[in-house]
This record gives sequence, C-alpha cells and structure tokens, in this order.
Amino acid sequence: MYKLDEQVGYILRLASQRHATVFNKHSDLGLTPTQFSALVRVAEMGSCSQNLLGRRTAMDVATIKGVVTRLKAKGFVELGTDPGDKRRTVVSLTDKGHEVIAQLHSFGQAVTDETLAPLNTAERKVFLEMLTRLT
Repeated sequence: MYKLDEQVGYILRLASQRHATVFNKHSDLGLTPTQFSALVRVAEMGSCSQNLLGRRTAMDVATIKGVVTRLKAKGFVELGTDPGDKRRTVVSLTDKGHEVIAQLHSFGQAVTDETLAPLNTAERKVFLEMLTRLT
C-alpha cells in the first residue's frame, strides 16, 4: 500500500525544508542558499566562467545568471571578459567577497551541524554518503 510518509521525494522535501529553515535562521549576510553555494564555489575554484560556475553549482544558465547578478549587486563578485574568448563572462571574488569567505565556511558548517543534529556522528557520515550516491 502506498504511503506518502514513506516516499523518498516527500521525505527529501521535508529534509530540504528543515535545512532551508535552519539556513535562513542563521543567514546574516542576506544570502540565499543558491547565492551561498555560488560564492563558496567561486572561492574554491578561483575566477571562472559563469557557465562553468553554473555547472559546478547545479544551476541552469538562467538561474546562475540571476544569482551572479545579485551577488554582483551585493558587492561580492565582479564580472569580466575572458581574454581568450570575449563572449565568455568570467566571475571573480571582490575584496569584499574574499573577506566573507571564512565567515561563510563557519556559517555553512553551523547550518550543516544544526540540520544534522538529530543524527550521531556515524549516522551523519553514512547519511551524507548515501545522499551523495543518489546524486
């Protein structure tokens, strides 16, 4: 018999909502989860094309363009042109962007810790490994 409470999509949505609530509770820089992901990824990768950033953060072209536009408006990134291909937009951290990365790492860890609080250390490891296998 089909039970909604036992379905993977429903359970994942509930877990995602829990995570979003925790994220929003702690966010003091006014970043959305997608903006947070893009900013942290640019810090990891260094300057990169907007297209590559979208692929590395699992965002489509339209979504990453909007995310980058908002991060630029907040002063965290700047846009340039790839010297090898003038059609390609390159995204880089600004000084302000570099200044907040350590804070974002701490923030991200706190959000993860609170989201996973119902699980012990071993359960967290297994849970994250299993979720990763689904992606």
